[in-house]
Amino acid sequence: MSTQLLRYLKNVGWLLIPVLLWNAALSSRLPDSLSPEVFWFNIPALLSTTENAFRIAIFALPFFAPFELVTRSQKIGIAIFGIGLTTYFVSWLPLIAAPDSYWSHSVVGFLAPAYTPLIWLLGMALLMQRLHWPSPYRWWFYLVLSIGFLAAHIAHATIVFTRLHNVGGS
Repeated sequence: MSTQLLRYLKNVGWLLIPVLLWNAALSSRLPDSLSPEVFWFNIPALLSTTENAFRIAIFALPFFAPFELVTRSQKIGIAIFGIGLTTYFVSWLPLIAAPDSYWSHSVVGFLAPAYTPLIWLLGMALLMQRLHWPSPYRWWFYLVLSIGFLAAHIAHATIVFTRLHNVGGS
């Protein structure tokens, strides 16, 4: 394998593997209210398109950024990523273990898997100081994309929560 190819294989995208594995392994254990059939039911097309476009961007771009721990912000970034990943994983546990609890039915608990990615996404943004090739890319570009995704994802989860709990309804 060429040195050039190996260089591209050493990228930030690999840090997404635990997130993808966690979601694949445990999403079916979440309460029915978070099943794809319920979660995606009757969501406005503009919101779902926006959410998925940002999702694709934030999951693809890290594969084009070299994984390096050279700068202070990258070292802080890997620590924030680890804390964020742990927080995200923990946010799922009450929903799985105690789906009928007060926490799981509260807006804070129900939305936790939607807003806790902010922490690990911030860590990824700090890690991604540059791309594999010369470009005008800056670390905060990824943060902006992440905030766009989170805004859409949290709005989506809020619609589901509101519908399920008849908040503001009669």
